[in-house]
Amino acid sequence: MQACLLRTLAAAGSFLLASHAMAADIYSPMTPQVQQATTESGWTFTVAPYFWAADLSGDVKVSRLPQVHVDASFSDILKHLDFAAMAMGEARYDRYSIFTDLMYTKISGERATRRGILADRIELSSELFAGLLGAGYAVYEDSAARLDLAAGLRVWSVRNEISVSGGFFDGRSRTDNATWVDGLAGVRGTYSLTPQIYLTGWGFVGAGGADIDWDVAAAAGYRFNDSVSVTAGYRALGVDYSRNDFVFDVVQQGPILGLAIKF
Repeated sequence: MQACLLRTLAAAGSFLLASHAMAADIYSPMTPQVQQATTESGWTFTVAPYFWAADLSGDVKVSRLPQVHVDASFSDILKHLDFAAMAMGEARYDRYSIFTDLMYTKISGERATRRGILADRIELSSELFAGLLGAGYAVYEDSAARLDLAAGLRVWSVRNEISVSGGFFDGRSRTDNATWVDGLAGVRGTYSLTPQIYLTGWGFVGAGGADIDWDVAAAAGYRFNDSVSVTAGYRALGVDYSRNDFVFDVVQQGPILGLAIKF
């Protein structure tokens, strides 16, 4: 189906701010920084929105209606996107960090079925909220690199409405909701090739309400000065949730581009 259910994204703490000379100026390529402040106590705070040009594929099922296959490019998603808001944040002290990722999207669309026996057209409307809260500890850190071990909880809340016209299911409409929590664990890392060029990324996997919940990303960045850097990367995220007649089994992947600004 040409409508999709996710735009995520960048998750699980991408603000990797080290305390040493070169690593201290590294910005995450996944989340352009819009505000950063260091208190007298040594805490560093970062807040940022992000943009993810991702494709989406997978399966969605609501109530007793037929399962819908989702296969949408980013251009398809953009056509059907009603609203989206995404932001991340991190608080760091020495080797310790607390991070969050919040995302809300509303998407709607319709398409004709292939054979038209069960239905001629299917219309889908979806609202999604995903919120991650995690904590990390730097197990390795020097003037050029940092490696964090991290874990957290991601809350998913999905509301889907599917309406069918024509065929055997003509006039049927179903709305279903699901909310669940997954535990995630993994790593975050940053490495400076030069004072201007750096690499960064993360990998997380977990489960809970979903059978599996995973998130990986890798990117490179270029720092023009102490305040501005440009970044480019690639991210993939997947979740497989199935309970009773509700199915939400999707994978989202695509490039992340950003402009990081330090204040």
